[in-house]
Amino acid sequence: MTLVATPTAGPQLLTPTDHTLIMIDYQSQMAFATHSISATELRTNAALVARGAAGFGVSTILTTVAEKSFSGPMFDELKDAFPGVAALDRTSMNTWEDANVIAKVNEIGKPRIVLAGLWTSVCIVGPALSALAQGFEVYVIADACGDVSAEAHNRAMDRMVQAGARPMTSLQYLLELQRDWARSETYELTTGIARTYGGAYGLGITYAKTMFGASEGHAA
Repeated sequence: MTLVATPTAGPQLLTPTDHTLIMIDYQSQMAFATHSISATELRTNAALVARGAAGFGVSTILTTVAEKSFSGPMFDELKDAFPGVAALDRTSMNTWEDANVIAKVNEIGKPRIVLAGLWTSVCIVGPALSALAQGFEVYVIADACGDVSAEAHNRAMDRMVQAGARPMTSLQYLLELQRDWARSETYELTTGIARTYGGAYGLGITYAKTMFGASEGHAA
């Protein structure tokens, strides 16, 4: 049988409307002991994810653990991306065991869950394995997560992937939401976020636009 290719996206690719993003425990106390990624890179990647999700209207849940009594406030990068959105504070290490979070997941009603946060081996593994067991598709934004060591982070990622979770990166997440530079309604949003939070890629966009007035939205 001859395969026939068609210009359509694969079903495993994310869209802005098919998933719920849960950003977990981006808090001071959790960040202090994170060593698998620098604090600067962690905050930049979390901001990129948050800005992308907010800009594309992705259903997003923000959650903290023991904010007032132990772990401290959520990163300003998330507060700024989602002004007026209160984080759901928990006592459970596993977000999926919190009734308020699950009520919000059910209210949103999306079949796919995208996770990012601290720490990978506890606060991300817990909801990832729990959501998978209940039939959800789970994606983990690996470079927007961190742990007490590279070993802890890597083994946690291995464990989730072995269970069926799909790993991705923060920039990959943003560009997957855009996916076609001809989508003019979100072109400036996407390139603007990349210029601010996309590291060397963002510098390249700034250079190309400044020097040549370049635009990815036009084919050669």
